Amino acid sequence: MKFLLEVDVDDTASAEDTTRELGRVLRYWAGNLRYYALEPGVGETVLDSAHREVGRWTIVGS
Repeated sequence: MKFLLEVDVDDTASAEDTTRELGRVLRYWAGNLRYYALEPGVGETVLDSAHREVGRWTIVGS
């Protein structure tokens, strides 16, 4: 199986803000994966710290 994470990055934000936001997204979803069955088809919308949709993660077959 493959774990795919796609996050749209605000190209107007500073590199520091982008790094901080991506770190937050990764920490949050890494901690929440235990609540999901890791099987193809499972996925969820990814939100930024302002609760705006910025991407999605999905489990797909290999």
